[in-house]
Amino acid sequence: MFKFHLFLFHVSGIFFFSHQFCYGKVMMEYIGATGAPVKLDAVPIEDGIDFHFLLSFAIDADPSGNAQNGKFSPYWADTLTPESIAAIKQSHPSVKALASLSGWSIGNKVLRWYNPVDVQQWISNAFSSLSLMARQYHLDGIDIDYENFPRRNSTFAYCIGELITLLKNQSVISLATIAPYHKTASPYIELFDKYGDVIDFVNYQFYTDKVRQPRSYVEAFKLRAGQFDENKVLPSYEVNGRGIQGEAFFDALRLLEANGFSVNGVMIFSADASSSDHFYYERKSQDFLLNSTLSL
Repeated sequence: MFKFHLFLFHVSGIFFFSHQFCYGKVMMEYIGATGAPVKLDAVPIEDGIDFHFLLSFAIDADPSGNAQNGKFSPYWADTLTPESIAAIKQSHPSVKALASLSGWSIGNKVLRWYNPVDVQQWISNAFSSLSLMARQYHLDGIDIDYENFPRRNSTFAYCIGELITLLKNQSVISLATIAPYHKTASPYIELFDKYGDVIDFVNYQFYTDKVRQPRSYVEAFKLRAGQFDENKVLPSYEVNGRGIQGEAFFDALRLLEANGFSVNGVMIFSADASSSDHFYYERKSQDFLLNSTLSL
């Protein structure tokens, strides 16, 4: 198995109520990126939490990293089988499974968005390959995690936005999330501005913003909430990684609430790293969400 790294209104008030009523408290967890034999049923899942596993990754490339013109293949850990996904969803009806697209690399080959020669063919190939994958792996959605772009990116927003729209319109998926970080904010803002109505959550990678203190975290959240939609942006944490660490993260969540933000979800990268400490941050994040009462 290859190893990957993620460097991972008046009217609007009505929409927000609908969105939160539908999803409740949300946990997003990347899993399977490193090839470690992590298992879904090892991750603690609390009643009352909509737990979304982001299978890492489905890649538009062959094992050598050569682009396949929209034909995605699963490269996540071998332990994340169709049978294990079906089983965890049967045990926990609130569980959803999403295929996270791309990530940082495949082996030592850094992955990049490329401008397809024929965008309609790329969309068609991506729709076909992801539809097959969704049926095989019991997927509910996709997460967009392209992390490198050419200087003249002219197709990302259109290709990804049309792909998500098609997958939803054909009832292949019901959920779509995006995972920008500070160096990729621009193409994702374009995508969100044009197709935000089909994007359910923004898994912004705050740990790449190099903020380590709660107040700085809140300022970073305010910036990204303004660029996207504060009702869809989730606070995020990288286990044993970059950015804010330890209990300071939960101080930041409390400070977000004190500043009027509704913390209705958390994204964690990743279950692979959390397995060594018995999923401490997953447990504490779910406990925080279940005990959080602030709502916009």
